[in-house]
Amino acid sequence: MPVGDICVREVVTATRDTTIQEAALLMRENHVGDLLVLDLVKGSRKPVGIITDRDIVVAIVALGLDPAVLTAGDMMGAELETVLEDQGVFETIYQMRRAGIRRIPVVNKQGYLVGIISIDDLIQLLAEEMSELAKLISREQRKEAYARR
Repeated sequence: MPVGDICVREVVTATRDTTIQEAALLMRENHVGDLLVLDLVKGSRKPVGIITDRDIVVAIVALGLDPAVLTAGDMMGAELETVLEDQGVFETIYQMRRAGIRRIPVVNKQGYLVGIISIDDLIQLLAEEMSELAKLISREQRKEAYARR
């Protein structure tokens, strides 16, 4: 299954110029733990960074830095890991594990934002698939018991 089919498409975003304080307020208002930092390229949204609530606490609050002065561009990492929308779930899980990340932006072939997928989304998908397999086993057992009467 392609991750583009299961990713969250309603992504809360910021720009490089968004202050960390504004970013934290966006996270609070939208009940999310991360923001994608985007550049507008030819009218399309290209992800260039990600900021998490943990990043804010560890890199800004814990050090006593001013979140009203620092921006998303100051805080985001140099390289952003992304996954193509037609990439499979297993390959995405492997890529996330290799990179040591819990969420990853999903992009199209041009590198523009499609959505985001997190480890929580993947666990939910796998749990639903496991549940369906368990139902199959139960149904097979009932069917066999009925046939042997």
